Amino acid sequence: MTARRWPGRDRGSFTAELAAGLPALMLLLLAGLTAVNAVTTRAQCVDAAREGAIAAARGESGTAAAVHVAPSPSTVDVLTSGDTVTVTVAARVRLLGGGLPGFTVRASATAAREPDGLAAIP
Repeated sequence: MTARRWPGRDRGSFTAELAAGLPALMLLLLAGLTAVNAVTTRAQCVDAAREGAIAAARGESGTAAAVHVAPSPSTVDVLTSGDTVTVTVAARVRLLGGGLPGFTVRASATAAREPDGLAAIP
C-alpha cells in the first residue's frame, strides 16, 4: 500500500530553499567578481612595470611611464642597480561588497640599462 500524498503539503518549500541558497549564491558571485577584478589589476600592474622598466633602461623617466599605464591608486618604485633597472608596481584591490578589507597585488619587471652613447640615437 502506498502512502497518499495530501495536496498542499510542500507549499512554501521553494521559498525556504531560495532563502537558504540565495546568500550563498550572492557570496560566490561577489567572490568571482573580485577575482576578475584582481586579475585585471594584476595584468595592468605587469604592463605598467614593463613599460617603466623599458623607459628607465633607455634613460627616460621610468616612474612617469609606469604611472601612465598603471591603475589609478598605485605605487611605483624604480630601483637602479649596476646595469639593470627594476620597476615594481603595487595596486590595492578592494573587495566588492562594502567596507571589507582589500589586498594588494604587485608586479615587477627588470631591464638591462642601455649604454649612454646608444640612448641618444633616435
